[in-house]
Amino acid sequence: MAKPDDRSDNTEKIAKNIGDTLQNMNEARDYVKAHGDEMSEEEKHQIREKNQRREASIHGLREEIKDEAAYSKTNK
Repeated sequence: MAKPDDRSDNTEKIAKNIGDTLQNMNEARDYVKAHGDEMSEEEKHQIREKNQRREASIHGLREEIKDEAAYSKTNK
């Protein structure tokens, strides 16, 4: 028999992922600021691209939180 779908803590997990991703973005920006003169343009470009992917991920995670909130309202 399949386990019931327990989504009770999904919102908290998603929020933590958003916070962690934002922290990683900030750390990457700070690293480039501190060490940019020691880095190649390619390295800086890769970090900027990764942060763009992180921003897209955050957007998706925020949409997931909205979906979870809607699910919670309809399944109480």
